[in-house]
Amino acid sequence: MSARDLCWAVGIPRHQKVYPADVQLIFPVANRGRPRVRHVPDVKSRAAHAMLEDVKWRQVSWRRGTKGRLSARFAAVRVRIADGAPQRIGAAGAQHMPGEEAWLVGEHRSTGERKYYLSNLPADTSMKDLAGAIKARWICEQAHQQLKEELGLDHFEGRSWIGLHRHSLMTMMAYAFLQTRRLAQAGRKKKSPRATTSAQPAGSPPSHP
Repeated sequence: MSARDLCWAVGIPRHQKVYPADVQLIFPVANRGRPRVRHVPDVKSRAAHAMLEDVKWRQVSWRRGTKGRLSARFAAVRVRIADGAPQRIGAAGAQHMPGEEAWLVGEHRSTGERKYYLSNLPADTSMKDLAGAIKARWICEQAHQQLKEELGLDHFEGRSWIGLHRHSLMTMMAYAFLQTRRLAQAGRKKKSPRATTSAQPAGSPPSHP
């Protein structure tokens, strides 16, 4: 997705390995034998939860829900994902080399549960925008559920990829149309004030039942 210039935010296990963003590749000093010809990181990779141990956590609200503001404690730091080619690095054994730079984000929920994420959003992204991107998955899940339950996305019984593609495209077009109508209706309701009394011409006596 990064190669297509698309932004992403994904959940990861707490033990996912990452490097500091400023990790350097160096030639290790050979105590004996031939000089080393492959670069190695100058620091070891660490688990995601360990990388966030010294990072400040703060309360962040990402949107308003039906019961008020939705918020949790978040921490974020720039890292390089340990998803490069595996390589033996001295006594540490085989490790993955540093890959793409990204945001490592931790979420501490009110239930005590902790979640971890990676995102390729720009380095100047605010914590609120990071939290919003991570929580956008709820909107995607809701849309997917409505596509299946209301528009029959999962009703396709053919065997060809073209047929599946056509069916998916038509259901998504129908969903987009219905969403447009729903948002337009919500906008009209917001603009029209609710009349509490019937309007009367100025100077006319009040009407009685």
